[in-house]
Amino acid sequence: MDASYTEGEHTAVCGKRQQFGSRFLSDPARVFHHNAWDSVEWSEEQAAAAERKVQENSTQRVCQEKQVDYEINANKYWNDFYKIHENGFFKDRHWLFTEFPELAPSQNQNHLKALLSENKGSEVPACRSSEDGSGLIIEAQHSCSSVSLGRKTQPPPVEENVTQKLRHLEICADEFPGSSATYRILEVGCGVGNTVFPILQTNNDPRLFVYCCDFSSTAVELVQTNSAYDPSRCFAFVHDLCDEDKSYPVPGDSLDVIILIFVLSAIIPDKMQNAINRLSRLLKPGGMMLLRDYGRYDMAQLRFKKGQCLSENFYVRGDGTRVYFFTQDELDALFTTAGLEKVQNLVDRRLQVNRGKQLTMYRVWIQCKYRKPLLSSTS
Repeated sequence: MDASYTEGEHTAVCGKRQQFGSRFLSDPARVFHHNAWDSVEWSEEQAAAAERKVQENSTQRVCQEKQVDYEINANKYWNDFYKIHENGFFKDRHWLFTEFPELAPSQNQNHLKALLSENKGSEVPACRSSEDGSGLIIEAQHSCSSVSLGRKTQPPPVEENVTQKLRHLEICADEFPGSSATYRILEVGCGVGNTVFPILQTNNDPRLFVYCCDFSSTAVELVQTNSAYDPSRCFAFVHDLCDEDKSYPVPGDSLDVIILIFVLSAIIPDKMQNAINRLSRLLKPGGMMLLRDYGRYDMAQLRFKKGQCLSENFYVRGDGTRVYFFTQDELDALFTTAGLEKVQNLVDRRLQVNRGKQLTMYRVWIQCKYRKPLLSSTS
């Protein structure tokens, strides 16, 4: 569910790009000398005008019947989107490893191991208890039923029965995709693989395993049929991050990094917190959740017409896909409520320029990094 087709990514400088870019507009007269400018400050007048525009385009809401349709048939709208654009519409994310060096495990794995070695007592086994809410243990038991229930026998003593169940769970936990990897990355809302494939191509470490999922079965199929897709290093699957009854194909506390790039904004706001809660349970202690998404008053929000607003700061595009525009505080509340600690929460303001049409476009994105504590609050 990669909603970044309005993202307009660019490379501002040749060579290695600095975090958040390094091309600054000091002389307004030079605005059309380049395609984009970094860290653009807004004047009070500009901010007030943006607020007025949002108030104006929010006065007329989409009727309830259509809102229900957009929610129930969300997967249809995203499948239609990918059928139209396939994999030729998206640009490479040149900023990926600059902004998120955590995606290069060869540089970060030793640091993570050092952190964990200091807190071995706080680590949780791979298979969590039923309070995880993911349903993994139930599924593991079902998948092992042919082993444990192959023949009818007298029930063993309680102690032995518990021991056997734990042993079966350990066996099942070892059988999930990428179980032998030592550094695991999951991208939720992978689209056609614009993040996944650069990770696989940049990192040849055999200990790395990448999971990627999307709401759209068409997008996942495009990933799986890509020549760069390697099932021995990557597992792509269809998943709705709002589906509370469907578990992820990995145990709790098993992932080093979870990536959310222009995907959280595509779901209904009321479902965001539970989605982040479930994802946070998959992180190892010390694991990171990385997000980049639309910020309040981004150009895309200001361009919506009346009648496209679903609820406050939540809109539907002409193709039926939806998008929300965040504030830093909203995202901080989502992550901290899920038990994660803030590492980074920044606004990235860019000025993009169409030199041919002499147009300026102000983009607002938010970039976040939140870490799962090494010591849980219950330990």
